[in-house]
Amino acid sequence: MSSASVKCPTCGREIEWATAQSRPFCSERCRLIDLGAWFSEQRAIAGDSAAADTDEAAARPAVAQDPDP
Repeated sequence: MSSASVKCPTCGREIEWATAQSRPFCSERCRLIDLGAWFSEQRAIAGDSAAADTDEAAARPAVAQDPDP
């Protein structure tokens, strides 16, 4: 039985799925490049973030502010 070959999502290099230690990436370097893209917001899940922010704010309880003495 042969192993499936897939492409690294970062660099496109062909890797063997069964033996790749950083799958679906070909290496730790490609994995970290992808992670950095998510952290820097170069990648995101599509959606309406403005509506989500409004919904979260509405769901939070109001915090009473004590006046300064």
